Amino acid sequence: MENKVNLYGASGHCKVIVDILHSINKVVGTILDDNPKSTELLGYAVQKSDGFLFDKASQWILSIGNNKVRKRLADMNLDFVNLIHHKAIVSPHSAMGKGNVVMAGAIINPGATVGNHCIINTGAVIEHDCIIEDFAHVSPSVALAGGVRVGEGTHVGIGASVIQGVQIGKWAVIGAGAVILKDVPDFSTVVGNPGRIIKYTNQHE
Repeated sequence: MENKVNLYGASGHCKVIVDILHSINKVVGTILDDNPKSTELLGYAVQKSDGFLFDKASQWILSIGNNKVRKRLADMNLDFVNLIHHKAIVSPHSAMGKGNVVMAGAIINPGATVGNHCIINTGAVIEHDCIIEDFAHVSPSVALAGGVRVGEGTHVGIGASVIQGVQIGKWAVIGAGAVILKDVPDFSTVVGNPGRIIKYTNQHE
């Protein structure tokens, strides 16, 4: 397997991914951004994506925190790889698609399934038999009990807790520190303890 990984996106999220590459002894390749705020990131040059000639044989990761943007760019015909920090714990009895990032201290337990282009952030716990669908972001210190499903594109905010068996719909937002005791509909925003719906987002936004 090639040791170099290229990154698309040069935000703060990219910095953490650079650290992951360092932790697993992989080489930071090209860093691209549509609108770079700087010409360098952690000592690495940042290039503007406009006019860049993509090498389809190279390995890539979408180093972008925005779930909708990751979904848009995932249609590119590139070799997307998973990046797992060496201090993450991922059960060999779990399953994972492509383009995922698993950060330091995260735990993915047996029977869990992670789709494509998901972020499992620092210290998050994905318990047994959970399903994390494509483009979801499970934030730092989130705790998902067994059998939880997180729908496509959903963002589970920092420190949220979800009890066993809860089904969270697609493109929902779970607020920071929320405690989720019952199912969450698609496109809804839920906050508080216990979690309550405060609004719905237009699915075309």
